[in-house]
Amino acid sequence: MSQTVSTIIVNYNAGDLLRQCVESVLNCELVVEIIVVDNASSDKSLEGVADLPRVKIIKNPINMGFASACNSGLAAANSNYLLFLNPDCILQANAVKTLVKTLSLSDSVGMVGGLLKNPDGTEQEGCRRAVPTPWRSFVRAFGLYRFANRWPRLFYDFHLHNEDMPNQATEVEAISGACMLVNRTVIEKVGLWDEEYFLHCEDLDWCMRFRQRGFKILFEPNAVVEHTQGACGRSRPVFVEWNKHKGMCRFYCKFFRHQYPGVLMGVVLVGVWFRFGFIATTHLFRRFGLSQEKRRV
Repeated sequence: MSQTVSTIIVNYNAGDLLRQCVESVLNCELVVEIIVVDNASSDKSLEGVADLPRVKIIKNPINMGFASACNSGLAAANSNYLLFLNPDCILQANAVKTLVKTLSLSDSVGMVGGLLKNPDGTEQEGCRRAVPTPWRSFVRAFGLYRFANRWPRLFYDFHLHNEDMPNQATEVEAISGACMLVNRTVIEKVGLWDEEYFLHCEDLDWCMRFRQRGFKILFEPNAVVEHTQGACGRSRPVFVEWNKHKGMCRFYCKFFRHQYPGVLMGVVLVGVWFRFGFIATTHLFRRFGLSQEKRRV
């Protein structure tokens, strides 16, 4: 089957970043179409890509959430290779070709992600990672990963960006939904994105299900992507955090209830919402402080 790629980009008020993203994809080989699924943006981001070639636009009347929009784009795509890409990503010219080559190494490879870099050139957290189990998340939240050198099995950090960079594709437990190349035939075996997630953790869910069905997930360091993380959610930080923590609860209950039965899972969920309360309060105080400062000026 032809190794052409359909790129699916879910947009929500990405501004000028959307056009930069689409232009970078157009510079990549093998891409035959770019499907932009817009979740009722209120800015002019769609106007910036309307004149570009190979771009199809799907306009949702309301914000359907990331997973639902991905499934809409998937249904409209024509290629067997599907690249799910965030609108705040910029691909290097060889990125797609490199990802396709890696995905084609074996039928056992189900998903490949590239090297996500911050605008300053550093590797981004979450680019390659282990599955954030409730215990690993606890270790991360309270900084206990600092003891990993002494007790690595107990205080293992699920973010792997501080580990040595491999020279070639390497298997990992999970990659970021900001850049995922998958094979349509594998999706038919694993299933679509879980639309019960609105925003965040749906990528981890998919990674879990890919691995449960016996498919490998590879991190490809030679496919470089610049990612301005969180650009689409900066105007609504509390809304984003709410859905992030709601997604965490669904993820934990769906995959780890057998490991954290009864009261223990209840403690985990209380911890998740306690964390949300702390973060949301911090955002609100920061916003209040900025508004007060503007008034004084």
